[in-house]
Amino acid sequence: MSIDTEKKAAKNPKSTERAIAVLPFANMSGDEEFEYFSDGITEEIINALARLESVKVTSRTSSFFYKNANKSIRQIAEEISVPVILEGSVRMAKDTVRITAQLIEAENDFHFWSETWDRKLDNIFEIQDEISLHIADRLREHFGHFEIDDHLVKQKTSSIEAYNYSLKARYHYNRWNLEDVNIAIVLFNKAINLDPGHVDAYIGLADAYGYLASSELMPPLEAWQKVREYTNRANQLDDSHAGVLYQLANLAFFTEADFQAALNYAKKSLEINPNHIDSLQFISFLYAISGQFDKAERCIKTALKIDPLSKETLFFKAYFLYRTEKYTEALTALEECLEANPKNSPAHVVKSYCLLKLGENGEAIQYISELASGVIAEDELRGLKSIASLYNGNTSVEKNILFKELVAEAQKPYSFIAHSYLYLSYTILGRETEAFELLDRIIQLKSPIIFLSFADPLANAIKGESRYSDYHRELFRISNDLPGQNQVKSSLLDPETASRYTEILLQFIEEEEPYLIPNLSLRSLAEQVQIHPNKLSWLLNERIGKNFNEFINQYRIEYFKVLAKDPGNSHISLLGLAFESGFNSKTVFNTYFKKETGMTPKEFLKQLDQ
Repeated sequence: MSIDTEKKAAKNPKSTERAIAVLPFANMSGDEEFEYFSDGITEEIINALARLESVKVTSRTSSFFYKNANKSIRQIAEEISVPVILEGSVRMAKDTVRITAQLIEAENDFHFWSETWDRKLDNIFEIQDEISLHIADRLREHFGHFEIDDHLVKQKTSSIEAYNYSLKARYHYNRWNLEDVNIAIVLFNKAINLDPGHVDAYIGLADAYGYLASSELMPPLEAWQKVREYTNRANQLDDSHAGVLYQLANLAFFTEADFQAALNYAKKSLEINPNHIDSLQFISFLYAISGQFDKAERCIKTALKIDPLSKETLFFKAYFLYRTEKYTEALTALEECLEANPKNSPAHVVKSYCLLKLGENGEAIQYISELASGVIAEDELRGLKSIASLYNGNTSVEKNILFKELVAEAQKPYSFIAHSYLYLSYTILGRETEAFELLDRIIQLKSPIIFLSFADPLANAIKGESRYSDYHRELFRISNDLPGQNQVKSSLLDPETASRYTEILLQFIEEEEPYLIPNLSLRSLAEQVQIHPNKLSWLLNERIGKNFNEFINQYRIEYFKVLAKDPGNSHISLLGLAFESGFNSKTVFNTYFKKETGMTPKEFLKQLDQ
């Protein structure tokens, strides 16, 4: 990068950022019944684009925040920090569908690509793949080089009816409440009855039962068994699915207490889908509880770029702030989470921790006492009350009724929450020997909850003990790599081949003038010069130093200048000359002309007249 380029990038940090948000496609079918279908199309395109390794794709949660929002494209782009927006519409009629999509550069508010597809519904996955590949191609032409697979969307099922059930199920699941989740479970099962090989339906069921398990709206052991059943079935059908690997990560952590396996599964999920927000959030959580704060921070920052408006992502940020002992900042984020969802039990728990660590013991006790058992689990509430009483000075274990109740509950072999709170209580009391003896028992029982409590700031007093680091190594078995850190890609072309291809390309451009074709694409140019599109993209960026649009439009602008200088063309309008030069949009012409020359086309003509 030149010094000038660096200065430009510093003034405009978004200029080199490769990020896109896909807004919910409008349902133009005239029937609200088809809302699930337009939402489903949007989500499939998000998922397909998320597989692009070098592009940040805003997650579904943040994108759908703008459904039916009365905001301009530029305002939306500024709020979620993306330079490009994709918007579109879906119209269904009997067995056909019309899908329209357009890419918009937000800063200059111009559409640099749009297209419409009319297709039969029985080819829905081919349509999704075709649209996603078109969008990926145009993003590469606009952003610069990244590799694109031959296909971005797999055929998920041969049954359109099963696919419709799955879309409807996901529509209900995304409403995040017990009634809709139960509806989703019924619909996912209907999809599986029609197609027992429908992987997404099994993942959907695993998601649904995982929600019921984590919120304890169903007995956790029973719910986790369901998650395992459906995840294993999905894994048998497709063991390289990002969603499957994420579910395996959850199972490894919450049912097997295997920290390293959970981390490995989540990393593999991100290798397949670099924008998989659930995996990013989970990895940031795993790094935070194991004390790898630099890695946790990098992951949570990436997650916030992909999902900036999600309160779930905000909670993971708050949790990271708590683990790094920034309690006041954590409280601010937690309050925002709770304002959006007053029944967010993890946020209530961590808020209680923050108040205790800030020395607000009285406020913490009052806050905890006001938490209903319906909001957080009974064991959790008992543990919170016990440690709050200890922080408040009630350290006489013979007289502390709350502590005695916690000890009694912790005698049960699988009261994992009670075990962890008793461990925290021992550390607060300075009873290190009993804390380590309890740790031995908890580790043997394979409790996942101890991962959360072991290095918690509430246990700071024990961290100076010589045995602590030994237990830390045994629990976490920390590796030193970040997701994708070791994936170093070699150049697509060796120097000799790159030089030869550059010569072929430039000669073709000069002799054949393909830039005069208005709908010229990188892919079509690659076919003409007989170079693979990925290699041509690399060549343009690495050897010529321009993305495809910059490369082609510089030739169009030079051609326009020649036409404009010719007195014989004085009767042709500026726009007419632009179209003669290969441009097919007035806005694109004006934008690139100003970028290339530093002046408007009218200013250029005035200069010629002087």
